[in-house]
Amino acid sequence: MSKLVEKSQDSNTAALVRRLRDFLTEDGYSHSDRLPPERQLVALLGVSRSELRKALQVLEADGLIWRHVGRGTFVGARPVHDLSDLAYLRDLTRPVQLLEARIAIEPEIARLAALHASTSELERLRHWAERGRQATDWRMYEAADTNLHNAIAQAAHNKLLMHLFNEVNTVKRAVLWKVERKSPCPPRDHFAFSEHDAIIDAIDRHDAYAAHSLMRDHLGSVQANLPKGTSR
Repeated sequence: MSKLVEKSQDSNTAALVRRLRDFLTEDGYSHSDRLPPERQLVALLGVSRSELRKALQVLEADGLIWRHVGRGTFVGARPVHDLSDLAYLRDLTRPVQLLEARIAIEPEIARLAALHASTSELERLRHWAERGRQATDWRMYEAADTNLHNAIAQAAHNKLLMHLFNEVNTVKRAVLWKVERKSPCPPRDHFAFSEHDAIIDAIDRHDAYAAHSLMRDHLGSVQANLPKGTSR
């Protein structure tokens, strides 16, 4: 296959990914909602099934959808809960309450990550921080942010804390999906970019105290920057 053909295929996939993301937004899909079957999406978008599947793979890699053989394709990150449990927790929890739960566990996770993170895990942290910077809309940013915090939790090497983190993280994706944003994407000077870098740097130099403190400060910034009118 020539490089020209490969470039054309990559361009077509990228264009289809943008169309699918617009489709999710314009049709009002929420976290954990199921998408139409592939045959319907193929007809709706006027593409082949192989083209659709390539685009869906990109969305899944970005954490915007997940797929379950025999059940279908769902919006958001793959849940650790049954979908009915997720819907219950999504409706029960408010953004401020979510932040309170995160502040209770994530600083300690960051402290442990500073003690135990490997070189490859640090590379993964920087990868997701950069993906967040490159996000062209809030959902892409939230997916990268989720993957970054998840990578920090994995680097802590504590299975019980990882389980607790997954519980909170699953609800986080569902709750943030409902938060309305005034701008189409994070600003270039979004506060989280520099704060994420500072946390990663502390983990890299194995400064457990700084990692704990910086994560707590970061979550405080997230709480302070919740859109006005967000309820408890």
